[in-house]
Amino acid sequence: MPWFFAFLRAINAGQRRAVKMHVLRQTFESLGFSTVATFLGSGNVTFETGAKDVRALERKIERKLQQTLGYSVPVFIRTNQELKKIAALEPFKDSRHQGGDVNVILLVNNLDETSKAKLKTLGTETDGFRVHGREVYWWRRKRPGTSLYSTVPLTKALSQPFTIRSTTTMRRLVAKWL
Repeated sequence: MPWFFAFLRAINAGQRRAVKMHVLRQTFESLGFSTVATFLGSGNVTFETGAKDVRALERKIERKLQQTLGYSVPVFIRTNQELKKIAALEPFKDSRHQGGDVNVILLVNNLDETSKAKLKTLGTETDGFRVHGREVYWWRRKRPGTSLYSTVPLTKALSQPFTIRSTTTMRRLVAKWL
């Protein structure tokens, strides 16, 4: 059976969204998924299933999480092949973007041209963006919390739900499961 990686938005991001990892595992297992595991406490869940329709899986998990947790949780699934590519990509090789951290913004769909144009306007000396498929790579020269941007401008520019993970997290997931 193929491996899937579900990235859940805003899990354990504030008191009202606190979730124990065993609750997430039980929720995924109740959907018939096998080899369910969580990674870190930020809503990273790995599982196996014979299902092939990623969008249908995302909707199924979102419905179950709404039922279990009582609030909406956007889900972003990537296959093991997709995760390997995400972890291996180095979109900021040029010298201008050295010394920063890179985060991966996961989307459900590719960005439309309008959203790409809006995202491009957010680039600064400390923040850079590269779009690659359903991911946006966000280079931040300063540490999180000191960047000029919170996620509010991103929400306006991207015009679709998203979640963010560090490239370190993505690489650690690949190292552990693939």
